[in-house]
Amino acid sequence: MLAPWLRCASPLTCPGCSPSCPAFLRGSRAAARSGFEAAEVAWPYAEDPEALARAAKDAGLRLVLINTPPGDQEKGEMGLGAIPGRQVAFREGLEQAVLYAKALGCPRVHLMAGRVPQGADRAAVREEMETVFLENLRHAAGVLAQENLVGLLEPINTRVTDPRYFLDTPQQAAAILQKVGRPNLQLQMDVFHWQIMDGNLTGNIREFLPIVGHVQVAQVPGRGEPSSPGELNFPYLFQLLEDQGYQGFVGCEYRPQGDTVEGLSWLRSYWDRRGRPQADQ
Repeated sequence: MLAPWLRCASPLTCPGCSPSCPAFLRGSRAAARSGFEAAEVAWPYAEDPEALARAAKDAGLRLVLINTPPGDQEKGEMGLGAIPGRQVAFREGLEQAVLYAKALGCPRVHLMAGRVPQGADRAAVREEMETVFLENLRHAAGVLAQENLVGLLEPINTRVTDPRYFLDTPQQAAAILQKVGRPNLQLQMDVFHWQIMDGNLTGNIREFLPIVGHVQVAQVPGRGEPSSPGELNFPYLFQLLEDQGYQGFVGCEYRPQGDTVEGLSWLRSYWDRRGRPQADQ
C-alpha cells in the first residue's frame, strides 16, 4: 500500500492548442508547481508526439492517460469502439493512440465506446453495438499487449453529461470486460459518472475496484473540486480507496469553481495531513 497515498494526475486540456503553445506549456508548468507528478491528456493528436513528450519532460510531468481519437466530432462522434461500420476507423485511431502512448511513455489508453447513433433506439441497437465493441476490444487488447499497454473502458453518465453514450454504467462495462476476458483491459472509474448513474459508491467501489486501472474525481452535481459543495464525501471515498488497496493515480477530472490553484486547497490539505507520495512510487 502506498504511504503516503493519493497520487493525483492533472488534466491538461487545451482545446485547439498544440503542445508547444503557451497555454499548454503554462498549464504543464503550473501543474508541476502545484505538486502534480503526472497528467492526463485527452486527445494529444494536434502535434508530433515528440513535442508533447518534450513539453511534459520540461515541466517534470509524466503522462499517465490518453484517449483514443474521438472520430468526426463535427458529425457528433465521441469515440468509435462500439459504432457499427466504423471498425476500420477505430483500428486506425488505435494505432495512432499506441504510437503516441509509446512516444509519451504513457501506459494507459482509454478506448472510447462512442454514442448511440442519432435517432436510434438504445435498446434496439444495444446488441449490435456490443458485438462491435467486443470485436474491437479483442483486437485492441492484442495490439496493446504487444506494447505492454493497458486499455481502459470508462462508463459516462447518460443522465446529464452525454445522453447518447453507449457505455454508461460500471455494471455494463464490467460485463463487457468479462466477456472479452483480457487482463490488459480494465475499468476507468470516474466517481462523478458512477454517482449520477447508480449511486451506491461504497458497494460499487468494493465490487469493481479489483478491475479498476484508473480513477477520476469530481463533485456531484456541479463537477467542481472535491472540496466544493455537493453529494460526495471525498475524505471518506479516498480512505475507502486506500483501504481497498488502490495504488494507482487519481485524475482531477473536475471544473475549477474559481481560481485553479486556489481550488487545490483540498489536495494540499490532504498532503499536509498525510505527506506527499514519493515520485518514484
